[in-house]
Amino acid sequence: MTGTPVPEPSERRGRISAGLDRLDDFTRHVRVFVSRYSPRVLRRAWVGTGHAINRWLPKGLLGRSLLIVVVPMLILLSVLTGVFMDRHWILVTQRLSDAVAGQIVGLATIADTNDLTDLQRAAIVASTGGAMGLNVEIMPTSEIGRLRRSSTDIVHSMLADGILKRTHMPFSIRDLKDDNRIEVRMVVHGGVLRVEFARNLAYAANWHFFLVWMVCTALFLVLVSLIFLRNQIKPIERLAAAADAFGRGRPVEGFAPSGAREVRQAAHAFIGMRRRLERQIEQRTTMLAGVGHDLKTILTRFRLGLALLPEGEETADLRSDVAEMEAMLEAYVDFARGDADEAPQPMDVEATIADCLRQMAEPVGRTVHSTFTGDGALTLRPTAFRRLIANLVGNAARYGRSAIWVTGERREGWLSIVVEDDGPGIPDSELEAVFRPFYRLDAARNQDVPGTGLGLAIARDVARSHGGDIELGPSPHGGLKATIRLPA
Repeated sequence: MTGTPVPEPSERRGRISAGLDRLDDFTRHVRVFVSRYSPRVLRRAWVGTGHAINRWLPKGLLGRSLLIVVVPMLILLSVLTGVFMDRHWILVTQRLSDAVAGQIVGLATIADTNDLTDLQRAAIVASTGGAMGLNVEIMPTSEIGRLRRSSTDIVHSMLADGILKRTHMPFSIRDLKDDNRIEVRMVVHGGVLRVEFARNLAYAANWHFFLVWMVCTALFLVLVSLIFLRNQIKPIERLAAAADAFGRGRPVEGFAPSGAREVRQAAHAFIGMRRRLERQIEQRTTMLAGVGHDLKTILTRFRLGLALLPEGEETADLRSDVAEMEAMLEAYVDFARGDADEAPQPMDVEATIADCLRQMAEPVGRTVHSTFTGDGALTLRPTAFRRLIANLVGNAARYGRSAIWVTGERREGWLSIVVEDDGPGIPDSELEAVFRPFYRLDAARNQDVPGTGLGLAIARDVARSHGGDIELGPSPHGGLKATIRLPA
Protein backbone atom coordinates (compact mmCIF):
# COMPACT_ATOMS: atom_id res chain seq x y z
CA MET A 1 0.00 0.00 0.00
CA THR A 2 1.40 3.40 -0.98
CA GLY A 3 0.49 6.97 -0.31
CA THR A 4 0.35 9.11 2.77
CA PRO A 5 -0.58 7.07 5.84
CA VAL A 6 -3.91 7.96 7.35
CA PRO A 7 -3.62 8.73 11.07
CA GLU A 8 -5.71 6.59 13.35
CA PRO A 9 -8.37 8.57 15.23
CA SER A 10 -7.99 8.74 18.98
CA GLU A 11 -10.80 9.21 21.44
CA ARG A 12 -10.56 10.90 24.78
CA ARG A 13 -11.07 8.76 27.84
CA GLY A 14 -13.68 9.84 30.31
CA ARG A 15 -13.26 10.47 34.01
CA ILE A 16 -15.05 7.26 34.91
CA SER A 17 -12.63 5.20 32.82
CA ALA A 18 -9.65 6.99 34.36
CA GLY A 19 -11.04 6.40 37.83
CA LEU A 20 -11.59 2.72 37.10
CA ASP A 21 -8.03 2.46 35.80
CA ARG A 22 -6.71 3.91 39.04
CA LEU A 23 -8.90 1.49 40.98
CA ASP A 24 -7.46 -1.39 38.95
CA ASP A 25 -3.92 -0.22 39.73
CA PHE A 26 -4.73 0.00 43.44
CA THR A 27 -6.30 -3.48 43.39
CA ARG A 28 -3.23 -4.88 41.64
CA HIS A 29 -0.92 -3.34 44.24
CA VAL A 30 -3.04 -4.81 47.03
CA ARG A 31 -2.92 -8.25 45.43
CA VAL A 32 0.85 -8.05 45.03
CA PHE A 33 1.20 -6.98 48.66
CA VAL A 34 -1.03 -9.79 49.89
CA SER A 35 0.75 -12.38 47.74
CA ARG A 36 4.12 -11.32 49.13
CA TYR A 37 3.39 -10.89 52.82
CA SER A 38 0.43 -13.16 53.58
CA PRO A 39 1.01 -16.67 55.03
CA ARG A 40 1.61 -19.45 52.56
CA VAL A 41 -1.47 -21.38 53.68
CA LEU A 42 -3.66 -18.33 53.06
CA ARG A 43 -2.12 -17.79 49.63
CA ARG A 44 -2.69 -21.41 48.63
CA ALA A 45 -6.27 -21.29 49.84
CA TRP A 46 -6.87 -18.05 47.94
CA VAL A 47 -5.34 -19.41 44.73
CA GLY A 48 -7.23 -22.72 45.04
CA THR A 49 -10.52 -20.92 45.59
CA GLY A 50 -9.87 -18.68 42.60
CA HIS A 51 -9.10 -21.66 40.35
CA ALA A 52 -12.20 -23.52 41.53
CA ILE A 53 -14.43 -20.52 40.82
CA ASN A 54 -12.77 -19.92 37.46
CA ARG A 55 -13.48 -23.51 36.35
CA TRP A 56 -17.21 -22.97 36.86
CA LEU A 57 -17.44 -19.48 35.40
CA PRO A 58 -18.33 -18.96 31.73
CA LYS A 59 -15.31 -18.61 29.45
CA GLY A 60 -16.93 -16.47 26.75
CA LEU A 61 -17.43 -12.71 26.94
CA LEU A 62 -21.19 -13.05 26.31
CA GLY A 63 -21.62 -15.52 29.16
CA ARG A 64 -19.57 -13.42 31.56
CA SER A 65 -21.43 -10.26 30.59
CA LEU A 66 -24.75 -11.98 31.18
CA LEU A 67 -23.44 -13.18 34.52
CA ILE A 68 -22.61 -9.58 35.42
CA VAL A 69 -26.19 -8.58 34.57
CA VAL A 70 -28.06 -11.60 35.95
CA VAL A 71 -26.33 -11.98 39.33
CA PRO A 72 -27.14 -8.42 40.57
CA MET A 73 -30.66 -8.83 39.23
CA LEU A 74 -31.12 -12.08 41.15
CA ILE A 75 -29.79 -10.45 44.31
CA LEU A 76 -32.17 -7.53 43.82
CA LEU A 77 -35.11 -9.87 43.26
CA SER A 78 -34.18 -11.88 46.34
CA VAL A 79 -34.04 -8.74 48.47
CA LEU A 80 -37.35 -7.48 47.09
CA THR A 81 -38.97 -10.85 47.68
CA GLY A 82 -37.68 -10.96 51.23
CA VAL A 83 -38.89 -7.45 51.94
CA PHE A 84 -42.29 -8.16 50.39
CA MET A 85 -42.75 -11.44 52.24
CA ASP A 86 -41.45 -10.01 55.47
CA ARG A 87 -43.20 -6.66 55.44
CA HIS A 88 -45.93 -6.19 52.88
CA TRP A 89 -47.39 -9.69 52.85
CA ILE A 90 -47.25 -10.12 56.63
CA LEU A 91 -48.64 -6.63 57.21
CA VAL A 92 -51.57 -7.18 54.85
CA THR A 93 -52.30 -10.58 56.36
CA GLN A 94 -52.19 -9.12 59.85
CA ARG A 95 -54.62 -6.37 58.97
CA LEU A 96 -57.04 -8.77 57.30
CA SER A 97 -56.87 -11.18 60.23
CA ASP A 98 -57.34 -8.34 62.70
CA ALA A 99 -60.43 -7.14 60.81
CA VAL A 100 -61.95 -10.64 60.80
CA ALA A 101 -61.10 -11.03 64.49
CA GLY A 102 -62.94 -7.77 65.21
CA GLN A 103 -65.99 -8.98 63.31
CA ILE A 104 -65.97 -12.27 65.22
CA VAL A 105 -65.67 -10.51 68.58
CA GLY A 106 -68.50 -8.17 67.58
CA LEU A 107 -70.73 -11.14 66.75
CA ALA A 108 -69.73 -12.78 70.02
CA THR A 109 -70.71 -9.60 71.89
CA ILE A 110 -74.14 -9.69 70.25
CA ALA A 111 -74.53 -13.38 71.00
CA ASP A 112 -73.47 -12.85 74.62
CA THR A 113 -76.21 -10.30 75.45
CA ASN A 114 -78.97 -11.27 77.88
CA ASP A 115 -81.67 -8.93 76.50
CA LEU A 116 -82.58 -11.22 73.57
CA THR A 117 -84.21 -14.57 73.30
CA ASP A 118 -82.29 -17.47 71.83
CA LEU A 119 -84.20 -17.25 68.53
CA GLN A 120 -83.68 -13.51 68.27
CA ARG A 121 -80.01 -13.86 69.14
CA ALA A 122 -79.50 -16.59 66.53
CA ALA A 123 -81.35 -14.64 63.83
CA ILE A 124 -79.45 -11.41 64.47
CA VAL A 125 -76.08 -13.16 64.57
CA ALA A 126 -76.79 -15.15 61.38
CA SER A 127 -77.98 -12.12 59.40
CA THR A 128 -75.15 -9.90 60.61
CA GLY A 129 -72.54 -12.58 59.85
CA GLY A 130 -73.99 -13.16 56.40
CA ALA A 131 -73.64 -9.46 55.65
CA MET A 132 -69.96 -9.75 56.62
CA GLY A 133 -69.38 -12.86 54.48
CA LEU A 134 -69.33 -15.18 57.50
CA ASN A 135 -71.36 -18.29 58.18
CA VAL A 136 -72.45 -17.94 61.81
CA GLU A 137 -74.50 -20.15 64.10
CA ILE A 138 -74.97 -20.60 67.84
CA MET A 139 -74.40 -24.15 68.97
CA PRO A 140 -75.60 -25.72 72.25
CA THR A 141 -73.45 -25.66 75.36
CA SER A 142 -72.59 -29.35 74.85
CA GLU A 143 -70.04 -28.23 72.23
CA ILE A 144 -67.96 -26.35 74.82
CA GLY A 145 -65.90 -29.45 75.56
CA ARG A 146 -64.88 -29.74 71.89
CA LEU A 147 -62.98 -26.47 71.78
CA ARG A 148 -59.51 -26.98 70.28
CA ARG A 149 -56.48 -24.88 70.73
CA SER A 150 -55.26 -22.87 67.74
CA SER A 151 -52.27 -24.21 65.73
CA THR A 152 -49.01 -22.47 64.86
CA ASP A 153 -50.31 -21.48 61.44
CA ILE A 154 -49.57 -17.81 60.77
CA VAL A 155 -53.23 -17.01 60.05
CA HIS A 156 -54.35 -18.80 63.20
CA SER A 157 -51.75 -16.92 65.24
CA MET A 158 -52.82 -13.55 63.88
CA LEU A 159 -56.49 -14.30 64.40
CA ALA A 160 -55.77 -15.41 67.96
CA ASP A 161 -53.82 -12.22 68.66
CA GLY A 162 -56.65 -10.11 67.27
CA ILE A 163 -59.26 -11.89 69.38
CA LEU A 164 -57.16 -11.75 72.55
CA LYS A 165 -56.77 -7.99 72.13
CA ARG A 166 -60.54 -7.58 72.24
CA THR A 167 -61.91 -10.25 74.58
CA HIS A 168 -60.95 -12.97 77.01
CA MET A 169 -63.71 -15.38 75.99
CA PRO A 170 -62.50 -18.96 75.43
CA PHE A 171 -62.15 -19.79 71.73
CA SER A 172 -60.58 -22.22 69.30
CA ILE A 173 -59.40 -21.95 65.68
CA ARG A 174 -59.00 -24.78 63.19
CA ASP A 175 -58.91 -25.45 59.48
CA LEU A 176 -61.66 -27.42 57.86
CA LYS A 177 -60.99 -30.43 55.67
CA ASP A 178 -60.51 -28.57 52.40
CA ASP A 179 -57.97 -26.19 54.02
CA ASN A 180 -59.64 -23.26 52.27
CA ARG A 181 -61.98 -22.42 55.12
CA ILE A 182 -61.38 -21.63 58.79
CA GLU A 183 -63.65 -22.30 61.74
CA VAL A 184 -63.61 -20.21 64.93
CA ARG A 185 -65.57 -21.30 68.00
CA MET A 186 -66.10 -19.00 71.00
CA VAL A 187 -67.98 -19.57 74.26
CA VAL A 188 -70.87 -17.08 74.63
CA HIS A 189 -74.00 -16.77 76.76
CA GLY A 190 -76.16 -19.78 76.25
CA GLY A 191 -73.88 -21.81 73.96
CA VAL A 192 -70.94 -21.75 71.54
CA LEU A 193 -70.64 -19.25 68.69
CA ARG A 194 -69.40 -20.99 65.55
CA VAL A 195 -68.03 -18.77 62.76
CA GLU A 196 -66.92 -20.27 59.42
CA PHE A 197 -65.33 -18.16 56.66
CA ALA A 198 -63.06 -18.44 53.65
CA ARG A 199 -59.35 -18.39 54.41
CA ASN A 200 -58.64 -15.58 51.97
CA LEU A 201 -60.68 -13.17 54.13
CA ALA A 202 -57.89 -13.25 56.69
CA TYR A 203 -54.97 -14.03 54.38
CA ALA A 204 -53.21 -12.14 51.56
CA ALA A 205 -53.71 -14.86 49.00
CA ASN A 206 -52.52 -12.94 45.93
CA TRP A 207 -48.85 -12.75 46.91
CA HIS A 208 -47.84 -15.08 44.06
CA PHE A 209 -48.96 -12.47 41.52
CA PHE A 210 -46.12 -10.29 42.76
CA LEU A 211 -43.61 -13.12 42.22
CA VAL A 212 -45.02 -13.91 38.78
CA TRP A 213 -44.74 -10.29 37.67
CA MET A 214 -41.28 -10.05 39.15
CA VAL A 215 -40.04 -13.21 37.42
CA CYS A 216 -41.58 -12.21 34.08
CA THR A 217 -40.03 -8.76 34.33
CA ALA A 218 -36.65 -10.28 35.19
CA LEU A 219 -36.82 -12.63 32.19
CA PHE A 220 -37.75 -9.74 29.91
CA LEU A 221 -34.83 -7.68 31.23
CA VAL A 222 -32.44 -10.59 30.75
CA LEU A 223 -33.67 -10.97 27.15
CA VAL A 224 -33.16 -7.27 26.49
CA SER A 225 -29.71 -7.45 28.10
CA LEU A 226 -28.85 -10.44 25.93
CA ILE A 227 -29.79 -8.55 22.78
CA PHE A 228 -27.80 -5.44 23.74
CA LEU A 229 -24.79 -7.46 24.93
CA ARG A 230 -24.82 -9.49 21.74
CA ASN A 231 -24.74 -6.30 19.69
CA GLN A 232 -21.79 -5.08 21.74
CA ILE A 233 -19.87 -8.36 21.37
CA LYS A 234 -20.36 -8.65 17.60
CA PRO A 235 -17.74 -5.92 16.87
CA ILE A 236 -15.23 -7.78 19.05
CA GLU A 237 -15.90 -11.01 17.16
CA ARG A 238 -15.49 -9.20 13.84
CA LEU A 239 -12.21 -7.70 15.05
CA ALA A 240 -10.96 -11.12 16.12
CA ALA A 241 -11.97 -12.64 12.77
CA ALA A 242 -10.23 -9.81 10.87
CA ALA A 243 -7.05 -10.21 12.93
CA ASP A 244 -7.10 -13.98 12.41
CA ALA A 245 -7.61 -13.61 8.65
CA PHE A 246 -4.80 -11.04 8.41
CA GLY A 247 -2.49 -13.28 10.45
CA ARG A 248 -3.12 -16.14 8.01
CA GLY A 249 -2.51 -13.94 4.98
CA ARG A 250 -6.13 -13.86 3.87
CA PRO A 251 -7.78 -10.66 2.58
CA VAL A 252 -9.67 -8.62 5.18
CA GLU A 253 -12.75 -7.29 3.43
CA GLY A 254 -15.64 -5.19 4.73
CA PHE A 255 -14.12 -4.57 8.15
CA ALA A 256 -14.91 -1.22 9.77
CA PRO A 257 -14.64 -0.05 13.40
CA SER A 258 -17.92 -0.26 15.28
CA GLY A 259 -19.25 -0.84 18.77
CA ALA A 260 -18.20 0.76 22.03
CA ARG A 261 -15.42 3.33 22.27
CA GLU A 262 -12.81 0.87 23.52
CA VAL A 263 -13.68 -1.62 20.77
CA ARG A 264 -13.40 1.09 18.14
CA GLN A 265 -10.02 2.08 19.54
CA ALA A 266 -8.82 -1.52 19.25
CA ALA A 267 -10.18 -1.71 15.69
CA HIS A 268 -8.42 1.52 14.70
CA ALA A 269 -5.20 0.19 16.24
CA PHE A 270 -5.55 -3.02 14.24
CA ILE A 271 -6.17 -1.12 11.00
CA GLY A 272 -3.13 1.05 11.67
CA MET A 273 -0.99 -1.99 12.42
CA ARG A 274 -2.17 -3.69 9.24
CA ARG A 275 -1.30 -0.63 7.16
CA ARG A 276 2.17 -0.38 8.67
CA LEU A 277 2.86 -4.06 8.13
CA GLU A 278 1.63 -3.91 4.54
CA ARG A 279 3.85 -0.89 3.85
CA GLN A 280 6.81 -2.63 5.44
CA ILE A 281 6.24 -5.83 3.46
CA GLU A 282 5.84 -3.88 0.24
CA GLN A 283 9.00 -1.87 0.82
CA ARG A 284 10.99 -4.97 1.75
CA THR A 285 9.71 -6.91 -1.25
CA THR A 286 10.55 -4.06 -3.62
CA MET A 287 14.03 -3.69 -2.16
CA LEU A 288 14.74 -7.42 -2.29
CA ALA A 289 13.42 -7.67 -5.82
CA GLY A 290 15.88 -4.97 -6.88
CA VAL A 291 18.79 -6.54 -5.00
CA GLY A 292 17.97 -10.00 -6.35
CA HIS A 293 17.74 -8.67 -9.90
CA ASP A 294 21.10 -6.93 -9.64
CA LEU A 295 22.85 -9.95 -8.13
CA LYS A 296 21.30 -12.32 -10.65
CA THR A 297 22.57 -10.08 -13.43
CA ILE A 298 26.11 -10.40 -12.10
CA LEU A 299 25.77 -14.16 -11.69
CA THR A 300 24.48 -14.40 -15.25
CA ARG A 301 27.62 -12.61 -16.48
CA PHE A 302 29.67 -15.09 -14.45
CA ARG A 303 27.89 -17.98 -16.16
CA LEU A 304 28.46 -16.47 -19.59
CA GLY A 305 32.12 -15.97 -18.80
CA LEU A 306 32.47 -19.53 -17.56
CA ALA A 307 30.76 -20.83 -20.69
CA LEU A 308 33.49 -19.23 -22.83
CA LEU A 309 36.29 -20.83 -20.81
CA PRO A 310 37.58 -24.29 -21.63
CA GLU A 311 36.33 -27.20 -19.57
CA GLY A 312 38.51 -28.10 -16.61
CA GLU A 313 38.63 -28.75 -12.90
CA GLU A 314 38.82 -25.07 -12.01
CA THR A 315 35.87 -24.07 -14.22
CA ALA A 316 33.81 -26.93 -12.78
CA ASP A 317 34.45 -25.65 -9.26
CA LEU A 318 33.53 -22.12 -10.34
CA ARG A 319 30.28 -23.34 -11.91
CA SER A 320 29.48 -25.17 -8.67
CA ASP A 321 30.15 -22.02 -6.66
CA VAL A 322 27.96 -19.94 -8.96
CA ALA A 323 25.14 -22.49 -8.71
CA GLU A 324 25.45 -22.50 -4.93
CA MET A 325 25.37 -18.68 -4.86
CA GLU A 326 22.22 -18.70 -6.99
CA ALA A 327 20.59 -21.20 -4.65
CA MET A 328 21.59 -19.14 -1.62
CA LEU A 329 20.28 -15.97 -3.22
CA GLU A 330 16.95 -17.64 -4.01
CA ALA A 331 16.71 -18.86 -0.41
CA TYR A 332 17.45 -15.39 0.99
CA VAL A 333 14.88 -13.72 -1.27
CA ASP A 334 12.24 -16.36 -0.53
CA PHE A 335 12.73 -16.02 3.20
CA ALA A 336 12.63 -12.23 3.19
CA ARG A 337 9.71 -12.01 0.77
CA GLY A 338 7.57 -14.67 2.37
CA ASP A 339 4.32 -15.93 0.86
CA ALA A 340 1.81 -13.51 2.36
CA ASP A 341 0.73 -12.36 -1.10
CA GLU A 342 -0.22 -15.87 -2.22
CA ALA A 343 -3.96 -16.52 -2.22
CA PRO A 344 -5.20 -19.60 -0.33
CA GLN A 345 -6.57 -22.32 -2.62
CA PRO A 346 -8.08 -25.79 -2.15
CA MET A 347 -5.39 -28.46 -2.25
CA ASP A 348 -4.79 -32.11 -1.41
CA VAL A 349 -2.42 -32.30 1.54
CA GLU A 350 -1.88 -36.05 1.28
CA ALA A 351 -0.92 -35.80 -2.41
CA THR A 352 1.47 -32.91 -1.69
CA ILE A 353 3.24 -34.89 1.03
CA ALA A 354 3.53 -37.94 -1.25
CA ASP A 355 4.93 -35.79 -4.08
CA CYS A 356 7.57 -34.21 -1.82
CA LEU A 357 8.63 -37.64 -0.54
CA ARG A 358 8.89 -38.97 -4.09
CA GLN A 359 11.03 -36.04 -5.27
CA MET A 360 13.29 -35.59 -2.24
CA ALA A 361 13.52 -38.85 -0.29
CA GLU A 362 13.46 -41.62 -2.87
CA PRO A 363 16.27 -40.27 -5.11
CA VAL A 364 18.75 -40.37 -2.19
CA GLY A 365 17.81 -43.94 -1.29
CA ARG A 366 15.79 -43.30 1.88
CA THR A 367 13.07 -45.75 2.85
CA VAL A 368 9.76 -43.90 3.21
CA HIS A 369 7.04 -44.80 5.74
CA SER A 370 4.03 -42.53 5.14
CA THR A 371 0.49 -42.63 6.53
CA PHE A 372 -2.38 -40.13 6.50
CA THR A 373 -5.77 -40.30 8.22
CA GLY A 374 -8.72 -37.98 7.77
CA ASP A 375 -9.79 -35.67 4.97
CA GLY A 376 -6.77 -34.20 3.18
CA ALA A 377 -8.70 -31.52 1.25
CA LEU A 378 -7.81 -28.15 2.79
CA THR A 379 -7.65 -24.50 1.76
CA LEU A 380 -4.02 -23.41 2.12
CA ARG A 381 -1.39 -21.42 0.23
CA PRO A 382 -0.10 -24.19 -2.05
CA THR A 383 3.40 -22.88 -2.77
CA ALA A 384 4.05 -21.95 0.85
CA PHE A 385 2.73 -25.26 2.19
CA ARG A 386 4.78 -27.21 -0.33
CA ARG A 387 7.88 -25.29 0.72
CA LEU A 388 7.08 -26.10 4.35
CA ILE A 389 6.84 -29.85 3.70
CA ALA A 390 9.78 -29.83 1.30
CA ASN A 391 12.08 -28.16 3.84
CA LEU A 392 11.29 -30.69 6.57
CA VAL A 393 11.39 -33.71 4.25
CA GLY A 394 14.59 -32.39 2.68
CA ASN A 395 16.23 -32.06 6.09
CA ALA A 396 15.14 -35.59 7.03
CA ALA A 397 16.44 -36.97 3.71
CA ARG A 398 19.71 -35.06 3.99
CA TYR A 399 20.57 -35.92 7.58
CA GLY A 400 18.76 -39.26 8.04
CA ARG A 401 20.69 -42.49 7.68
CA SER A 402 18.25 -44.89 6.10
CA ALA A 403 14.56 -44.07 6.52
CA ILE A 404 11.98 -41.28 6.85
CA TRP A 405 8.66 -41.51 8.72
CA VAL A 406 5.83 -39.11 7.83
CA THR A 407 2.51 -39.28 9.68
CA GLY A 408 -0.42 -36.99 8.82
CA GLU A 409 -3.74 -36.67 10.62
CA ARG A 410 -6.71 -34.33 10.41
CA ARG A 411 -8.89 -34.41 13.51
CA GLU A 412 -10.97 -32.02 15.63
CA GLY A 413 -10.23 -28.99 13.46
CA TRP A 414 -6.44 -29.43 13.33
CA LEU A 415 -3.99 -30.82 10.78
CA SER A 416 -0.97 -32.55 12.34
CA ILE A 417 2.02 -33.71 10.29
CA VAL A 418 4.98 -35.47 11.92
CA VAL A 419 8.28 -35.88 10.03
CA GLU A 420 10.91 -38.14 11.64
CA ASP A 421 14.33 -39.42 10.66
CA ASP A 422 17.03 -41.67 12.12
CA GLY A 423 19.87 -39.19 11.86
CA PRO A 424 22.06 -37.62 14.55
CA GLY A 425 19.24 -35.44 15.91
CA ILE A 426 19.53 -32.07 17.66
CA PRO A 427 20.44 -31.45 21.32
CA ASP A 428 17.57 -30.28 23.51
CA SER A 429 19.32 -26.99 24.21
CA GLU A 430 19.35 -26.16 20.48
CA LEU A 431 15.77 -27.07 19.56
CA GLU A 432 14.64 -23.42 19.50
CA ALA A 433 17.90 -21.89 18.30
CA VAL A 434 17.77 -23.76 14.97
CA PHE A 435 14.70 -21.74 14.00
CA ARG A 436 16.74 -18.54 13.93
CA PRO A 437 17.64 -17.34 10.42
CA PHE A 438 21.16 -18.28 9.22
CA TYR A 439 21.72 -20.48 12.28
CA ARG A 440 23.55 -23.70 11.43
CA LEU A 441 24.08 -26.54 13.83
CA ASP A 442 27.31 -27.80 12.30
CA ALA A 443 28.32 -29.71 15.41
CA ALA A 444 25.22 -31.89 15.26
CA ARG A 445 24.85 -32.15 11.46
CA ASN A 446 27.28 -32.93 8.69
CA GLN A 447 29.46 -29.87 8.17
CA ASP A 448 30.18 -30.74 4.52
CA VAL A 449 26.52 -30.41 3.54
CA PRO A 450 25.88 -27.02 1.90
CA GLY A 451 23.07 -24.83 3.15
CA THR A 452 22.02 -21.37 4.23
CA GLY A 453 20.53 -22.03 7.66
CA LEU A 454 17.13 -20.77 6.50
CA GLY A 455 15.18 -24.01 5.99
CA LEU A 456 13.64 -24.30 9.45
CA ALA A 457 13.18 -20.52 9.72
CA ILE A 458 11.19 -20.53 6.47
CA ALA A 459 9.21 -23.58 7.59
CA ARG A 460 8.19 -22.00 10.89
CA ASP A 461 7.35 -18.71 9.16
CA VAL A 462 5.04 -20.55 6.76
CA ALA A 463 3.41 -22.55 9.57
CA ARG A 464 2.77 -19.46 11.66
CA SER A 465 1.41 -17.55 8.67
CA HIS A 466 -1.24 -20.30 8.45
CA GLY A 467 -2.09 -19.89 12.13
CA GLY A 468 -0.06 -22.89 13.34
CA ASP A 469 3.46 -23.70 14.47
CA ILE A 470 6.29 -26.25 14.36
CA GLU A 471 7.81 -28.07 17.31
CA LEU A 472 11.02 -30.12 17.33
CA GLY A 473 11.90 -33.01 19.60
CA PRO A 474 13.69 -36.35 19.75
CA SER A 475 12.32 -39.14 17.59
CA PRO A 476 11.78 -42.70 18.84
CA HIS A 477 13.83 -43.78 15.81
CA GLY A 478 16.88 -41.98 17.14
CA GLY A 479 16.81 -38.82 15.01
CA LEU A 480 14.78 -35.63 14.89
CA LYS A 481 11.01 -35.36 15.13
CA ALA A 482 9.32 -32.28 13.58
CA THR A 483 5.62 -31.78 14.37
CA ILE A 484 3.55 -29.40 12.26
CA ARG A 485 0.18 -28.30 13.64
CA LEU A 486 -2.13 -26.16 11.51
CA PRO A 487 -5.78 -25.18 11.98
CA ALA A 488 -7.98 -27.05 9.52
